[in-house]
Amino acid sequence: MKYIKPIVFGNSFTCPHCGVLSKQDWTYDNWHFKGQQSPKSADLVTGHCQHCNDHTLWVKDKMFYPDNGAVQFPNLDMPVSVKKLYLEAASILTKSPRASGALLRLSIQMLCKELGETGDNINLDIKELVNKGLPKIVQQSLDIVRVTGNESVHPGQIDTDDENVVIRLFELINIIVEYMISLPSKVNSLYTSLPEDKLIGINNRDK
Repeated sequence: MKYIKPIVFGNSFTCPHCGVLSKQDWTYDNWHFKGQQSPKSADLVTGHCQHCNDHTLWVKDKMFYPDNGAVQFPNLDMPVSVKKLYLEAASILTKSPRASGALLRLSIQMLCKELGETGDNINLDIKELVNKGLPKIVQQSLDIVRVTGNESVHPGQIDTDDENVVIRLFELINIIVEYMISLPSKVNSLYTSLPEDKLIGINNRDK
């Protein structure tokens, strides 16, 4: 299902609680309660998901609850060690996109380790994964997160103060997990379910 980023007063988006694309209802108020205020000028806004009945809390156009930074849910096949960093990065995204980007770089380092590399040097790990047949699209995704995250630690070249830039890094992490873990698992499951005589035939052919 397509991910729609939550935005204040959005008619519908992917709920950060249940992960379902659903219609949102809104209530709003102003800190000082002075006269009639238009929705767009409201200070405090709450959204209500029609699917799960849970709420979001916004100050102006920033979502403060839940604190997942309005990013995609982590891929279900994401390793626990990587998911922990992913969620931590999401929780501080609105407060510090730069720090969030740095944590995503660490999550890539951990993911490389989960894929059988050392985890000590991301650049060398990616090179080894390429030598093992890593698809180009995944290599490019890894390098985007590696370079952007690195610059978030050493500022000056890539602007990771831009929240939208860092949100794209979350998307790339999920893409990497999909290609490197989810898809191979699905294909292997289908392959091993083939009739035994067909598997024997395939093995004989490959010899």
